[in-house]
Amino acid sequence: MKHYAYILTGVLASSIIATPAMADSTTRVAAASALGSVVGNVIGKQVGGSNGADLGAAIGGAGGAAAASSKSSRTESAIGGGLGSYAGSALGKNYGSNGQIIGAALGAAGGAALGNKISDDKDAEKRKYNNSRKYKRSQWKRSRHYHD
Repeated sequence: MKHYAYILTGVLASSIIATPAMADSTTRVAAASALGSVVGNVIGKQVGGSNGADLGAAIGGAGGAAAASSKSSRTESAIGGGLGSYAGSALGKNYGSNGQIIGAALGAAGGAALGNKISDDKDAEKRKYNNSRKYKRSQWKRSRHYHD
């Protein structure tokens, strides 16, 4: 079990390092959250058994997602990574200890990517709304100036 966890951790760590600088931020956040959840799962299992592994995966997934995301999307990514890794770890428990690690990694990656995407969409909507307000305000001032 330990050897499998170490191998999986090494593979995920190398994939984060090998990710090019131009990669999408969602990919980086998902990979970091998956790595954090695996490490948290292994450490939590050593400290508190199966339930400790669930909590460790949640903390590790949230921490990894928060560390890799931008300042504006940190909260959403951390919440998604934490919830996804906890759910994946709890569901993977039915398939043994390796299933618990794999479930935590997949859940963390999916949850962090979803949280990051929600934050990006929210920021885009905010920019769109602010830009339309600026345009309307400038048009209103311009039309008012010409009619005075």
